[in-house]
Amino acid sequence: MKEYYKMIGIIGAMEIEIKTIRSKMENKQSSFAGGIEFVSGTLNGNEVVTAVCGIGKVCAAMCTQAMIMKYKPSLIINTGVGGTLTDELSVCDIAIADCVCQHDFDLTPIGEVPGKIPAVDMVKIPCDERAVEILTLCAEQFDGIKVKTGTIASGDQFIASDDQRRRIVDTFGAISCEMEGAAIGQVSRLNDIPFAIVRAISDSADGSAEMTYNEFLPIAADNAAKMIEFIVAKY
Repeated sequence: MKEYYKMIGIIGAMEIEIKTIRSKMENKQSSFAGGIEFVSGTLNGNEVVTAVCGIGKVCAAMCTQAMIMKYKPSLIINTGVGGTLTDELSVCDIAIADCVCQHDFDLTPIGEVPGKIPAVDMVKIPCDERAVEILTLCAEQFDGIKVKTGTIASGDQFIASDDQRRRIVDTFGAISCEMEGAAIGQVSRLNDIPFAIVRAISDSADGSAEMTYNEFLPIAADNAAKMIEFIVAKY
């Protein structure tokens, strides 16, 4: 493992996923890299740097690489909301990745298995085990909220149909879907940086996704932010 400063990087796709964390930070400083604003400071006495990367894998990858080059974090956490792919999780419950995959990465016409990424020579990229344990411990303390650990699948699609949902579950065994985590995981892996992905469920990734997403996004984002505070203090 390379030597990095004791700083935790926090990335969200949307402002709503980061604003609660930033509101609690102290000693804030702002800088720009790659067109992205990075706000660094302290959260409960611990050094953090936050960024809103934008929606999708390209934005997420660009932000992650810029954060690594500028701040050299010891851990990168991707927080936010996602759709559930399992009956065990409903809106506002928590999905924690033990690994991530790209459900829309497809080289099967040239003989590769679905989702295999040549750059890292794997389908599923493992998350940092210690971070997963801490996030799980935190989530289990939430009253009335269920937590499940497993594969979180990313792709440049908002999943909103049963057919899409079934394909991802059947192919990758994923428990949640979103649009950034696996790109952040790939860049982190290539830079030898531990990473973690947490998603508060905002929708059911089916025909009702648009309605539930708009209704529960603020609550789900706030639940995810609470977990980030916890891991920053305990990691």
